[in-house]
Amino acid sequence: MSNRPDLPPEIANRRTFAIIAHPDAGKTTLTEKFLLYGGAIQMAGQVRAKGEARRTRSDFMKMEQDRGISVSASAMSFDYGQFRFNLVDTPGHSDFSEDTYRTLTAVDTAVMVIDGAKGVESQTRKLFEVCRLRDLPIVTFCNKMDREARDTFEIIDEIQENLAIDVSPASWPIGSGREFLGCYDILNDRLELMDRADRNKIAESIEISGLDDPKLAEHVPAEMLAQLKEELEMARELLPAFDRERFLEGSMTPIWFGSAINSFGVRELMNGIGAYGPQPQPQKAAERVVLPEEKPVTGFVFKVQANMDPKHRDRVAFVRLASGHFERGMKLLHVRTKKPMAISNPVLFLAADRELAEEAWAGDIIGIPNHGQLRIGDALTEGETLRFTGIPSFAPELLQSVRSSDPMKAKHLEKALMQFAEEGAAKVFKPMIGSGFIVGVVGALQFEVLASRIEIEYGIPVRFEASQFTSARWLSGPKDKVEAFVNTNKQHISQDHDGDMVYLTRLQWDIDRVTRDHPELKLTATKEMMI
Repeated sequence: MSNRPDLPPEIANRRTFAIIAHPDAGKTTLTEKFLLYGGAIQMAGQVRAKGEARRTRSDFMKMEQDRGISVSASAMSFDYGQFRFNLVDTPGHSDFSEDTYRTLTAVDTAVMVIDGAKGVESQTRKLFEVCRLRDLPIVTFCNKMDREARDTFEIIDEIQENLAIDVSPASWPIGSGREFLGCYDILNDRLELMDRADRNKIAESIEISGLDDPKLAEHVPAEMLAQLKEELEMARELLPAFDRERFLEGSMTPIWFGSAINSFGVRELMNGIGAYGPQPQPQKAAERVVLPEEKPVTGFVFKVQANMDPKHRDRVAFVRLASGHFERGMKLLHVRTKKPMAISNPVLFLAADRELAEEAWAGDIIGIPNHGQLRIGDALTEGETLRFTGIPSFAPELLQSVRSSDPMKAKHLEKALMQFAEEGAAKVFKPMIGSGFIVGVVGALQFEVLASRIEIEYGIPVRFEASQFTSARWLSGPKDKVEAFVNTNKQHISQDHDGDMVYLTRLQWDIDRVTRDHPELKLTATKEMMI
């Protein structure tokens, strides 16, 4: 991963990233402050406000508003200085990890938010592993320094040991908890002071010439200044200096310290993403690698969100543009169906607001409203048959059968379930024997979300019930062998929403038996969502 001087400036200035964090590390607040500094919203602090304004702008599904968690990844675009930031929010709850995984296929870098008191938590570790698989560069923000935080070296050690990545401090905290004054900006030799009086005010920044500048003593009490000098001396000896190439390769993460709720450290983090973050990167397709500066427009769907706007009952496909300069009204080839699509009303998202996208460039994320034609993994091109790779679908870990309390609504229920399957919100299996459907998810909370959405969006009360099956595997192999196997194991066989054969299992023994007795058949726990 590197910077390419030959990129058109519009593409070179794009920064497309996701924010990942353990629940409660402060991701939502940080997202809001990014929007505040990008001019996308006028006033932060809606997180703490009353009533309707209580949830931040990136959480717009009713259930998220009720529970205070982000369960759907949404994209936000805004300008910051010379850069166009495309921020993709990810579900903070571990039950929604598949959605997060797919989101990470659409970004060039990830911002990892860590709570200064808690350090690296389980969910952070999981998300980090996903970034590792994709060699994504990672920027770290250690949040909540205005509360009692752990020792700075301890936090850095924990990241290095747990995540096996080198950490290079971009800033260094001065004090913590009640004593937290601000940070020393190591990369730019500046003193950044926090303003506790006004949470939305950007803190004071004082340019200094190194640690021996007498100006420092005017702002930092002698004891804290002595500690800062001592800690920085140790840091310079013990920790590596920032090396952009190593960051872009994914083997080093720069860390900034701050307090998002107090608007502190956020601007330095954003400046860092702009100055050091990767430009739009080449994207892998089965046929070849697609470069961002190529003239023809290409892109892929990484997420489908239904009913984002309850008034319109619509579905929006989120598309990451891989190359070219897109203009509204263009006709693009929908590769899976081989049909042209006129993209007449593409949208850009400013949190829950949307506006028509007159144009967009490689690296941008646009929403394409549609009536179900676009699915996760679909490619759009100006004629070339490309299939973008690396967008996985995982076998669900929990399976339940679903019934409508109103038998007259069975057909509507099928439609609702198919929609959620295409959206990637759940796996839906139609067993060969018996009526009804089996729904598979990664985490139990998803059943609640689905039941709530089916009732709100389709007016169908449903109940989920325990199923005899515990896991699902996609079945593949020579056609005649698959058919023979299906005929003798009908009670275990179902089809997913794409019509692919799925083997439902009760015990690990079922899987072992197939592997032993039918070596020509393949059972897989993931399916590449490449059409």
